[in-house]
Amino acid sequence: MAEAEDVKFKVTIDGIPVEVAPGTTILNAARQIGGDIVPPAMCYYSKLEGSGGKCRTCLVKVSKGSEKDPRPMPKLVASCRTTVMDGMEVQNITSPEVVDARKGVVEILLINHPLDCPICDQAGECKLQDLGYEHGSADTRYEFDRRTFEQIDLGDKIQLHMNRCILCYRCVYVANQLTDQRVHGILGRGDHSEISTYIENIIDNDFSGNVIDVCPVGALTDKTFRFKNRVWFTKPVDAHRDCPTCSGKVTLWYKGEEVIRVTARKDEFGEVEEFICNTCRFDQKKTSDWILDEPTEIDSQSVISANHYELFNPPKVVKENPILQQQNREQLARTEKLK
Repeated sequence: MAEAEDVKFKVTIDGIPVEVAPGTTILNAARQIGGDIVPPAMCYYSKLEGSGGKCRTCLVKVSKGSEKDPRPMPKLVASCRTTVMDGMEVQNITSPEVVDARKGVVEILLINHPLDCPICDQAGECKLQDLGYEHGSADTRYEFDRRTFEQIDLGDKIQLHMNRCILCYRCVYVANQLTDQRVHGILGRGDHSEISTYIENIIDNDFSGNVIDVCPVGALTDKTFRFKNRVWFTKPVDAHRDCPTCSGKVTLWYKGEEVIRVTARKDEFGEVEEFICNTCRFDQKKTSDWILDEPTEIDSQSVISANHYELFNPPKVVKENPILQQQNREQLARTEKLK
């Protein structure tokens, strides 16, 4: 049994080798390496069972299947759903095909998405905004009417902007896992699909606020924080309290001396470390309610701390290959401009 647990598969991603346990997905193997080679993920969430495989932003190229069968996979694969094999070789940002496909995926995600970043509370923390900035085009080829929905209040604390939703299903999965009575889900089919509740029921349970934290865009927003401030003008501080319902470990977002927002703590991939209850999120907004730990660790290049996006740091193989430089020219040009 001990020998089976020690088995490791060696996989190479963008020329960087890593050893992982059997059953590990390509995405999670890349996360063990870290840096720019980690594929973006708009729908996958490691803590939500069943998530992934919907947005296609994490597509990668498997140039070598395994040591036993070195044939490449015929199509790009979703790295969040594809498990590694021993000897597998994967290309992400070093593949012109992947970069081009990701641009196409971003274009599709933006077809119905409103360009309202200047008034969206998710701006600065939005994964789609980051992808659009890195891979999007300045104009659109879409000539038809965009689908539109009315804003819906899902209770007194959460508002749904369906126009911004990319149907990642994260909010549905988090409700399934944290509550016994989920009242919202996907209604309709095809381009008529939408997140909604049955006969506009309100979402009312102790952990309903977590749908805000897992949403990768500005579709689900905190009504108590709406239009109060931009995240890059706030100061995030980790804090905790003795809470009988959840772990009580949160991030407090300060504007001066005032706590204007409380969220769950997130890791380097933007995923919640531990889900928190609504009492901690909405009702405890005084410094005296909390024991302060330390300032939240924010990447020095983050828009929150530096007011611009993280610089693109291409691996050596991109720097030395003119074809790959051409495919990544937009990111390279942006990096030079921001230096």
